[in-house]
Amino acid sequence: MSAAAVITGLGAALPPDRITNEQLVREGLDTSDAWIRSRTGIRSRYRVRPGTTTGDLAVAAARGALESAGAYDAGLVILATTTPDRRCPATAPELAARLGMTGTPAFDLAAVCSGFVYAAAVASAILMAGAYDSVLLVAAETYSTIVDPCDRETAVIFGDGAGAVYLTRGNRRDPGALVHFDLGSDGTGSDLITIPAGGSGRPYADVLPPRQDRYFRMRGREVYGRAVRQMAASSRTVLDLAGWSTDSVAAFVAHQANQRILDSVADRLGIAADRCHGNLRDVGNTAAASLPLALADTAARDAVPPGARTLLTAFGGGLTWGSVAMTWPRAKPVRHAPEPRPTHKETDSCPPSTTTS
Repeated sequence: MSAAAVITGLGAALPPDRITNEQLVREGLDTSDAWIRSRTGIRSRYRVRPGTTTGDLAVAAARGALESAGAYDAGLVILATTTPDRRCPATAPELAARLGMTGTPAFDLAAVCSGFVYAAAVASAILMAGAYDSVLLVAAETYSTIVDPCDRETAVIFGDGAGAVYLTRGNRRDPGALVHFDLGSDGTGSDLITIPAGGSGRPYADVLPPRQDRYFRMRGREVYGRAVRQMAASSRTVLDLAGWSTDSVAAFVAHQANQRILDSVADRLGIAADRCHGNLRDVGNTAAASLPLALADTAARDAVPPGARTLLTAFGGGLTWGSVAMTWPRAKPVRHAPEPRPTHKETDSCPPSTTTS
């Protein structure tokens, strides 16, 4: 029987503050609830309070996954994130230490919204190679720290959160088995989803950037077309690798980017709405954390039976994309609230708005 990495634990964490569309308008963002819902399908998202970091969310989600799996440690810790606590060092070693795993190998992985899929592929390969018996995979983001609060193209979409899975070696017939992967990238589109300044290509020390260049930027129309095409194509590839027909897929979970994108990808694949699962409406786009958060939310509702054929797909900056053919896990998610450490954080505010579209 073929071996496979198997999800045996699920964890999730969201900040305590739920930010509705109406609250964004009250904060001065030039938009409206109707405009946001019609273009994104989002009605709320979560935002960390000053003093809460990506690492804090990651610790909470990781504890949930460990508890769900009945485990106390892991052979390896991987953190998928675009918003590490610092540019140097990586956040994963501190995450491991806060979980009582000092000495355990740990590293960050950056593939933006495709981060969970990429990290799952890496974790699966490491488990199958026999290097470790278990991997704790966490995806955590605090996009509120990099999104321009005055940019309605991004501020209305992104939210903060973390999801985690605990992986062990098993076989492909086990509920939660990761059966096949498809990954891809296209660096010619690296400027479509980016933070223009702050890296070695444009360091703050050498260039005084315009205010907006320190923030996350996305060319939405171009990203939309690429995301739909690549997620659909990658999904077909991984289903072919698994030998599964689209009709046999009982659950489809796509990166929670935008409802229009989700609907378009499902339509291209011929997957009915009752087989599509997610939580975009309530938590927004949480980048790398979106897939494990959607898995945890769906599992908490017992919406999919263990062992059911499942398709995951994602698209993100880089450009990167990837898909997973897996079986639905038996694990039940455990949620923990983040516990912030005392830090100082400056916040931006928008100038008063006089118009609403």
